[in-house]
Amino acid sequence: MRTDLVTTTTATAAIATVRNLGILAHVDAGKTTVTERILFLTGATHKRGEVHEGTTVTDCDPQERDRGITIFAAAVSCSWDGHRINLIDTPGHVDFADEVERSLRVLDGAVAVFDAVAGVEPQSESVWRQADRHGVPRIAFVNKLDRAGADLDAAVASIRERLHPAPLAVQLPIGREDGFTGVVDLLGMRALTWTDGPGPDGYREGPVPEELREEAERRRRALDEAVAGLHPGALEEFCDHGSLTPGTLAAALRDLTRTGEAVVVLCGSAYRNRGIEPLLAAVTAYLPSPLDVPAVRGERDGAEQERAADPAGPFAALVFKVNATATGRLTYLRIYSGTLRKGDTVLDAGTKRTERIARILRVQADRHAETDSATAGDIVAVVGAKAARAGATLCTPADPLVLEPTVAADPVVTVAVEARRAIDTDRLAAALARLAEEDPSLVVRTDPETGQRVLSGMGELHLEVAVEKIRQTGQGLEVTVGRPQVAYRETVSAGVTGLVHRHVKQDGGAGQFAHVVIDVAPLAGGEGGEGAQAAAEGFEFRSTVTGGRVPKEYVQAVEAGCRDALADGPLGGHPVTGVLVTLTDGATHAKDSSDLAFRTAGRLALREALRRCRPLLLEPVTEVTVTVPEDAVGGVLGDLAARRGRVHGSAARGGTAVVTATVPLAELFGYATRLRSRTQGRGTFTARPAGYAPAPQ
Repeated sequence: MRTDLVTTTTATAAIATVRNLGILAHVDAGKTTVTERILFLTGATHKRGEVHEGTTVTDCDPQERDRGITIFAAAVSCSWDGHRINLIDTPGHVDFADEVERSLRVLDGAVAVFDAVAGVEPQSESVWRQADRHGVPRIAFVNKLDRAGADLDAAVASIRERLHPAPLAVQLPIGREDGFTGVVDLLGMRALTWTDGPGPDGYREGPVPEELREEAERRRRALDEAVAGLHPGALEEFCDHGSLTPGTLAAALRDLTRTGEAVVVLCGSAYRNRGIEPLLAAVTAYLPSPLDVPAVRGERDGAEQERAADPAGPFAALVFKVNATATGRLTYLRIYSGTLRKGDTVLDAGTKRTERIARILRVQADRHAETDSATAGDIVAVVGAKAARAGATLCTPADPLVLEPTVAADPVVTVAVEARRAIDTDRLAAALARLAEEDPSLVVRTDPETGQRVLSGMGELHLEVAVEKIRQTGQGLEVTVGRPQVAYRETVSAGVTGLVHRHVKQDGGAGQFAHVVIDVAPLAGGEGGEGAQAAAEGFEFRSTVTGGRVPKEYVQAVEAGCRDALADGPLGGHPVTGVLVTLTDGATHAKDSSDLAFRTAGRLALREALRRCRPLLLEPVTEVTVTVPEDAVGGVLGDLAARRGRVHGSAARGGTAVVTATVPLAELFGYATRLRSRTQGRGTFTARPAGYAPAPQ
């Protein structure tokens, strides 16, 4: 028998045991605690990490421990029941939704964690929709059943009403609130109970308590009926026998989970270490391996091509995260096909640049274990890729393929960032470039008009975290953060005709002489605010001089002088726009006329004309599209009106309202936070430049 075939078969079998898993939830639902209990039970850690103590493995950044929330998606690996689980703990705050987006792009399945008291919370909806877009199968874990007011049935009802899949609860709690001790497994009709003892020894299996037997049988019957109504194979058995065997029920649940038609619901209390073992069993039983998901699609030479999860195929991987650490640059990959070995040279398919892989690391948050190779289905970090950024495809140079990249969301909040000391300007620029490389949802630019260095992100907390990271890693770099300046414009609301300017200068030697007559008018032709608004951009110069009274080369000099005058207007030194200048007459001197003289005359003439033309200050405006729940529309409209917004329309779309309005850019600072507070985090908005409008006098 050929050894290469045996090796390939073994590697393929190993891929079937891999689960690339994400943990998704609203802030404080217990994602990180669930992750810590999984790591503890699988033996990846020897002590249970606690969020409130700052001892968690995945929340390893100092800011995460100080704030008690997950900020950066952290990857960890562990083993359970012969399966290797690559797990990514994702942020729950709306400001870091882009981290969740990049993680979902490379995951095969997810566990959605819900608070047993609150049920489906606003950010739970957001991450659920993100998972829908990526087609990621999910199971649900209703956490914190030991809290006062916890109610599994209410949480399941909120999943049905707000997320719209068919929730299939496969467990029944034993005890309520403080008395919660375990669950009844409805598939095996057995009781699983936990004591407060450490480790796996606290887990016990036994018969269903007598007082819960009738309720458990009723729920099992309801589960059989619900599954039979969704799965044709289960329906056939249910019609023949009136019930489903555990094997048929489990197979049907696996199929329904992977197609997204239903979501399996489990329950427990991660903090008290109850319900984690059944959750791990459900992950391995119901969520797909890399072999079970459709082959990844990419583009090669303009044609679409598929790559199956074959360890013997050509190598192709997607970069989903870049992290600059004290020991070097880590590039996180999801390998879709082929095998990557230490020392391999790979191609960045987008930039056509080759990279040499120096080391391959199994990731445990901020700790790493080196390995010699990684195969299709793996999520690993590599050292040596110097230029690959998030969204890049790394592949075999001989067989290039471009995978669909992750797309960063448009930033919604902007601040100005400056170094307190001038000598630190270059260091700040390097730190900001490194931030933008690690987090594509951060955008750094220099405003060409104000000269400010501007940092844009997904929310005020997002930017606060980014700036704090600069301070922590900048080795004494001090920065100042402030509200960005708004780039105003000036225009004219009336015209002037026949303005004469005579420029004469004589101070020995050749003098300067230029005589010009100009007309100035609003470019759009209208007067007042409407004309100025229509002329948000532009400058036009014309010449009606006849008879050669002003030679052509001097006409061009007059135009250049007019453009010089537009750089700073009479109201506040802002650029002037929306002006039509017509040169109607002029005169020259045989010796003293020159390009410089006519350029100076044009500049001074237009400056004088602008002061006579009733100058008008323009402010930048944006077209804002706000998507909110229908019950929050009134508050949103009132807030937009308070920000001097002009609402253009409102439309209903499937339980939400979409409001479009034009809002001055200066009034949008802080709007993201305000909108989220008014809509319990469920409101979103996008903004795009819409020109300029008259500013209030």
